[in-house]
Amino acid sequence: MLHTNDKIVKHKVGLLNLADELGNISKACKMMGVSRDTFYRYKEAVNDGGVESLLDQNRRVPNHKNRVDPTVESAVVAYAVEEPAHGQVRVSNELRKRGVFVSPSGVRSI
Repeated sequence: MLHTNDKIVKHKVGLLNLADELGNISKACKMMGVSRDTFYRYKEAVNDGGVESLLDQNRRVPNHKNRVDPTVESAVVAYAVEEPAHGQVRVSNELRKRGVFVSPSGVRSI
């Protein structure tokens, strides 16, 4: 079973091969439903980096979870061990009295 990236690469390579076989880029692009501009981008990518460069690149910026300072995290864990029955709001309030500032949702995410 082919993965999505494999199918995409196979389609792109197929377009390049079809254009070579036909000797007519416009005709190959019409048959495959791709613009000539896209064909030339594929061709340039293969010339620059080989077939591996045809893989779809993930352009999404990594979404790191909001992280608290390790000292705050250790204070929350220590308090939770000390008072396991307290909820996130109370833990946040009690730590605030001790000078450690963390929101209730921040306590929950730790």
